[in-house]
Amino acid sequence: MVGATITRRVEPLILHLASGDLAIDPPVVLAPMAGITNAPFRTLCRQQGAGLFVSEMVTARALIERRPETLRMIQPGIGEWPRSVQLYSVDADAMRAAVTMLGKEDLADHIDMNFGCPVPKVTRKGGGAALPYKRNLFASIVGAALRAAQPFHIPVTVKMRVGIDSDHETYLEAAKTAADLGVNWVALHARTAEQMYEGKSDWSKITELVEHLKPTGVPVLGNGDIWSGRDGVAMMEQTGCAGVVVGRGCLGRPWLFTDLAASFAGNKIQTSPSLFEVRELMFRHGQLIVEYFESEERGCRDLRKHMAWYLKGFRVPSELRRQFGMVASLAELRTLLDSLTEQPYPVDVGEKPRGRTSHSRPVNLPYGWLDDPDEMAFIELEDAFSGG
Repeated sequence: MVGATITRRVEPLILHLASGDLAIDPPVVLAPMAGITNAPFRTLCRQQGAGLFVSEMVTARALIERRPETLRMIQPGIGEWPRSVQLYSVDADAMRAAVTMLGKEDLADHIDMNFGCPVPKVTRKGGGAALPYKRNLFASIVGAALRAAQPFHIPVTVKMRVGIDSDHETYLEAAKTAADLGVNWVALHARTAEQMYEGKSDWSKITELVEHLKPTGVPVLGNGDIWSGRDGVAMMEQTGCAGVVVGRGCLGRPWLFTDLAASFAGNKIQTSPSLFEVRELMFRHGQLIVEYFESEERGCRDLRKHMAWYLKGFRVPSELRRQFGMVASLAELRTLLDSLTEQPYPVDVGEKPRGRTSHSRPVNLPYGWLDDPDEMAFIELEDAFSGG
């Protein structure tokens, strides 16, 4: 993928908002990630050039029950617009009520629906990547969201995986159903739920979906293994997708969005911040996250997971890395950061895979889930899980 260049004009994505059409340029979306894409992290990515930035996944039921933590999770950062919320539900009525609530209370400008989460806590209830297998249930939930969103002119999109496993691929049929119902776009993570985050994503599936949806006019966004600006260009060139969704590649590297924007504009120069530049971004992240949680203790506890990602590839003594992983206050973070030695950015390591590397495993499904794809099976209502 080194040296990949755009050979066609990169058109902006169009999001049909209540206030009018919004051109997302560059066509780059920050993927929702559990425990990661809260308002502070979205702010950092927004400042680096992300075109659209989606909240952590929240359950429809937790939202309509007005659980305080769920309401916090959809809280936008200062100046954040459009406000993009990702919803998960296994029940059409709950989805309808949640979308109606977001519309009536003016809490969102865009709604993304999760049909791609592979974690057992979600799939064992028939949610996430498991749900599109039940084609009637899938259609009823997507349809309910679209009908509820229509009076408020809120655009609805869907994000999905290839399927449950290689024997139960659902993406072509499910995407066509969603397109026919009227979604704004379909985003595809080119792995099955069984694959989790193992190996390479199969971009050929994105190509197939682009061709499959061409008659509908609904755009396809690609997701999976975008670690550099060049990767984003390569995905668009190889698959014909209309935009890219970036997840793990921006962990500890929010400037990846700057690189993507540059690459789409034909600029081959990529961002290579020194360690001192990275440390200031780390401290700014700490300040934002403490403000967000209104608690230094909780904010720093949440920040700890980001430390290894920011420092990936830099020469940092193991004891100092351990201390970063236990940081408990902004003052301690400042002291640790000031003890670092200036170094150039480790490009060879910095642009390699990071984040979740789960090995493939059988998907945890409700009993009898695969017996009949047309059955509107009873499903236990989702709990307060808000991530994925």
